[in-house]
This record gives sequence, C-alpha cells and structure tokens, in this order.
Amino acid sequence: MLWIKAFHIVFVAAWFAGLFNLPRFFVNLAMVPADSHAERERLLLMAGKLYRFMSLLMLPALALGTWLLMENFQGFNRGWLHLKLLLVGLVLAYHFYCRRLLRSFEQHNNRRSHRWFRIFNEVSVLAFAAIVVLVVVKPF
Repeated sequence: MLWIKAFHIVFVAAWFAGLFNLPRFFVNLAMVPADSHAERERLLLMAGKLYRFMSLLMLPALALGTWLLMENFQGFNRGWLHLKLLLVGLVLAYHFYCRRLLRSFEQHNNRRSHRWFRIFNEVSVLAFAAIVVLVVVKPF
C-alpha cells in the first residue's frame, strides 16, 4: 500500500506542476501583441503540449487515489476526506476549464486580461495547499 501511496503522491505532484505552469502560458498569451504571430503560435504549441502531458499525469493520480480510497473505505466517514474529495473535484473542473481557455486562445476568442490570468494562476496553488493540509493535519 505504501508503494501505491508513493506513486499517487508523485503523479499528483507532477499533475499539479502542470496546473501551476499552464496558466503562466495564458498570462504570456494574453500579453502577446496582435502582430506577433510566431510568438503566439510558439506559446500555443507549448501550452497544448503541456496540457496533453499533464492530462496524462492526471489519470494515474486519480486511479491511484481511487485505489487508496477503496482500500481505506472504512475511513470514508471522515469530514476532512469529504472536503478533500470536493477539492479534487474542483481541481478537475479547473483542469478542464484550462482546456477551454486554451481553446479560446487557439480560436482567437480570448477576452480576458493578463491580470485575470495572473489571479487565475493562483487558484491551483491554493487548492494544492488546502488538499495537503487536509491530508496531513486531518483537522476534522
């Protein structure tokens, strides 16, 4: 079980690394001048590759987390775990919303400023911190 937990942590950390970095591409894309097509295309290419890679990392993170949950199902009635699972659901929504934002850049439909993306970038950091605190401290 410790191997499962260790690999779960590795894949979650790697997935979140992508969630921390992809919105930085959005900040840069929002700041690209309209006439800078090469820069825009390069950033879109890198952002698309990052999104695909972090999506692949998400799958084993979720699968291993589900395995851990099923192995420890008797502890499912703990409040901290319910909140953690809610936050994981919100992180999944954030992940897929990033895909939607990437599509809007690809289709030249972005209407948000680089400042908005700078704030959006912090959501994943706050979610990660909250999840780690819940798992380690188990406050309730």
